[in-house]
Amino acid sequence: MSDDIDGGPFVLDGERRALRALVRDHAAREWDEAALRAAIGPGARLDRDRWRRLGSELGVLGPDVPATWGGGGGGLPDTVLAAEELGAALAPVPYAGTVLAAWTLLASGDEEALAEHLPALCAGTSVYAVACTDARGAWMPPRPSVRAEGGAVTGTAAHVVGAPDADHLIVLAATGDGPSLFVADVGAPGLAVTPITSLDLTRPQATVVFDGTPARPVGTPGRAVCALSAAADRAVVAVAAEALGASARLLADTVRYAGTRMQFGRAIGSHQAVKHRCADVLTAVEQTRSVVYHAAWTADFGGDDPALTASLARTAAAATLTAAADAAVQIHGGMGFTWEHTAHLYFKRAHFDAVLWGGLASHRERIAALVLDVLEPAPA
Repeated sequence: MSDDIDGGPFVLDGERRALRALVRDHAAREWDEAALRAAIGPGARLDRDRWRRLGSELGVLGPDVPATWGGGGGGLPDTVLAAEELGAALAPVPYAGTVLAAWTLLASGDEEALAEHLPALCAGTSVYAVACTDARGAWMPPRPSVRAEGGAVTGTAAHVVGAPDADHLIVLAATGDGPSLFVADVGAPGLAVTPITSLDLTRPQATVVFDGTPARPVGTPGRAVCALSAAADRAVVAVAAEALGASARLLADTVRYAGTRMQFGRAIGSHQAVKHRCADVLTAVEQTRSVVYHAAWTADFGGDDPALTASLARTAAAATLTAAADAAVQIHGGMGFTWEHTAHLYFKRAHFDAVLWGGLASHRERIAALVLDVLEPAPA
């Protein structure tokens, strides 16, 4: 999709172009290769100063959150543009998880909780993660393994993305009214966060154990799945935008390398096999950009099914990043898979994204249910 979109709500006007340029410059300045490697080293934690600058100076931690609650008052397209640039740099920040947390709170409709949490989330002064997995890491389980009783939660949530750096956890817990939402403060009694090794070092995870941990209820009891589902449809579009940005960056780096790497007196990029491989990835990137932008547009302005377009964006972006990473590793030759080269970091991001938040299988199943299962059989 061209930048020169016109005639619709998703117009890359001057304000949105400025937002994208701002995030691109910030990412290039703050997350060069040396900074990225330092941030994913042993014992590394989220750089709070950089995170606060994203919120307080750039205003991109809640660009689609209403201004009443400390956000930018824009739409999901603004979030997508920021996510695309952060994804291009593989910025090791919990951006998609923050989108999920913000919209889970908003979807709860609990104004007291919104006033208490969203301003700090949007300013970057507090970090939030959503613990909505069970003890085995299953995404949004119908029967949560965390249970709430008497103002406290008990149980285990595994593979919680962003938990190692979170200050507050939004918890999916079983209650007598059905799955409900709670907020627990990290550091509260009976709460243990244990970081786990992740394939994608830029998306830290942890196992969270609650043992009678004090937690405040959020929203209407028994309505957690509804709130989480609405928030997840926006968050997966942000994940798709990150993958889109990573794909475009990886392709650009690969084409640049193929144009300068000489073999037998000619650039390897002059060979048809290499040119065609890069052209295939370019086609996929441009098609994915259209799908992701359309999903962001649909989420805010309608015209299509937001659930369907979110799943389409998620699956298309993951496939494109995998293709771009595979091509990059192969075209860079042996050094493409060494620790010293960044290609493997993108490769690992691609494969981790394929299983993130329910994985691609669940989105393909949903696409089938929304498109194929509703078709009427042809008359005999």
